[in-house]
Amino acid sequence: MKKWIVSLLFLSVAGVYNVNAQTKQLSLKDCLQYALTNNQRIAISRYEEGIGKLKTAEVRAQALPQVSANGNLTDNLKKQVLVLPGELTGQPGKTSLIEAGTTWSASATAELNQQLFNQSVFTGLKAAKSGEEYYSMQTQQTKENVIYEVSQLYYQLLVEKEKMNVLESNIDKLTKLVTTTKSQFDNGLAKKIDLDRIKVNLVNYQTQKSQLQNQLKVDENKLKLRMGMPVETEISLPSLALSDIERKTSGMADFGNFDIANRTEYKLLRKTEELQQFQKKAYLAEYFPTLSFNGRYSYNGMSNKFDLFGGSGTTANWYSMASIGLTLKVPIFDGFARRSRVNQANITLQKISKQLEENKLNLSTAYENARLQLLNNLSTIKTQKENVGLADEVYGSTQNNYNLGLASLTDLLNAETSLAEAQNSYNEALLQYKLAELELIKSNGNLPSLLN
Repeated sequence: MKKWIVSLLFLSVAGVYNVNAQTKQLSLKDCLQYALTNNQRIAISRYEEGIGKLKTAEVRAQALPQVSANGNLTDNLKKQVLVLPGELTGQPGKTSLIEAGTTWSASATAELNQQLFNQSVFTGLKAAKSGEEYYSMQTQQTKENVIYEVSQLYYQLLVEKEKMNVLESNIDKLTKLVTTTKSQFDNGLAKKIDLDRIKVNLVNYQTQKSQLQNQLKVDENKLKLRMGMPVETEISLPSLALSDIERKTSGMADFGNFDIANRTEYKLLRKTEELQQFQKKAYLAEYFPTLSFNGRYSYNGMSNKFDLFGGSGTTANWYSMASIGLTLKVPIFDGFARRSRVNQANITLQKISKQLEENKLNLSTAYENARLQLLNNLSTIKTQKENVGLADEVYGSTQNNYNLGLASLTDLLNAETSLAEAQNSYNEALLQYKLAELELIKSNGNLPSLLN
């Protein structure tokens, strides 16, 4: 019994199943939309983006008032003894021992602290906001990577399906040829060796078909994995739109406008550089003094009996205390630790600068290679298309001559093999064209346009 998809999200995004539970064909846009909703890497990246926002809130909290409260209850089991000269207690010449404090004491205290000037906190606020943007860019980068990978596998599957069509066509031709040759053999018009040779070729094609079917299933599972789709889900892809590709290849190639600033990888490195600049400023801020306001209020009670919290005949005495003040801290010398941290930040910035240079060079080279590959594929597709037409014409002529007894079986099988090779070469050229086109789209920073 076939497994049904029960995911309402999948139904709404990709429309895979209709009311009769029949599998519908998935377009590239359907696959990409499903992947952006269900891919696990994107989900993880979104969680990291959420953590980035919470970190911003955490740093922001340092600039807000810090309020705390605490309370305590103490039982002085053995009270402190004060040693006093007898002159103070009316016993000259003697030493008097007097217990200090009371047996029970309690207090409730509230404290407030507000940063008035702290350069490290202010720098941290700016860095936290920039860090939030960095996490957002990481999510965008992950999305683009998923779009690229899903598109690659999608095109590969479409071309493999075309190869399967070629194999099935060849199998159909050879099956008919086996039937014809067997009839001729039965009537003494063909040799057994000719019939066996055709059967061998037929078995070879059937073996290739079986291998390709397995490869199709493997690549289909890879596509599902990139999409975040359960492997048991049944999907179907449309046939490769040859007319659409041929229309594109017949016109002028559109290479788009390359601008490295559009590439998310480059933006991420620039944002990393910005974050490191903030880190350096945070280290420099440690040289600045800090100023904070603080306030404290407490309510205290004391008694020799456990009657601190009221009741008739209580002996407890309660009193309150309050204070406000400013705290100024001036860093003077820390053994050159701050200087070392600033120097480390400078070296890190130099390293990022070199990474930016390398990234710019890599991306520019990738664009140029994609452009050259696309031009090469345009030429290859045109040549291979002409070759398929010529091979088909040769096969048709040879088959006609074979039926008339004017051509040998070897000629027919060679023509059939040449036609199959030409068709497969043409399909491979189409795949390489689509992959080069995908690489060019990526180089221009336009991968999200595949969703339109």
